Amino acid sequence: MIEELLPSGVTSSEAFDDAAPAPLFPAEAALMVGRRERRRRQFATARACARRALADLGRQPVALLPGPGGAPQWPSGVVGSITHCEGYRAAVAAPRAVVAALGIDAEPAGPLPRGVLALITSPAERAHLADLAAADNSVPWERVLFSAKEAAYKAWYPATGVWLGFRDAALVLSPAGTFTATLHPPAGAVSVDPVYGGRWLAGRGLVVTAVARPVHAGARA
Repeated sequence: MIEELLPSGVTSSEAFDDAAPAPLFPAEAALMVGRRERRRRQFATARACARRALADLGRQPVALLPGPGGAPQWPSGVVGSITHCEGYRAAVAAPRAVVAALGIDAEPAGPLPRGVLALITSPAERAHLADLAAADNSVPWERVLFSAKEAAYKAWYPATGVWLGFRDAALVLSPAGTFTATLHPPAGAVSVDPVYGGRWLAGRGLVVTAVARPVHAGARA
């Protein structure tokens, strides 16, 4: 699914279960000590997807350990993103010389848990979701919006090191499968253009979103 959302130059790998063997590097395995078996298998499959995406770039397999903010630390010269949810694991990677920021997210299709939507959206976003649902109620719009914000943040934070909350992004979704996320960092915090374009896809009981910003689009005009 994820490859349908990616531009040329970005590699990807995905899995819909944890059936394939997925060995971990010792440092990665140490992160999973004491975790439930289900969580360990999910983590291992997602890391295996990441190593396949790196291999498609001609890179050797390496341990992918969390850095500041919990995002995986990718090899020098590479940007990437990992996601996992019930029934889906995926990873993407690209040369830093081609892609400045990369973020993906996957979520189970369906409504958000009660109370979550009000916490992560503005009144304008909720009105936007209502308009989208009135035009086509077959799409889990609130889940698409949640996932799109996650993908935008995953692209934003590794590139800037600036932490943002869910309400620090204003989302506009298009029924055509695209979205625009306008982020609102503290004044003067970064010189990166805060407007991120992305794509979304719903199918197989999942919502998948991706942001891939080309290098030339990374700076504020």
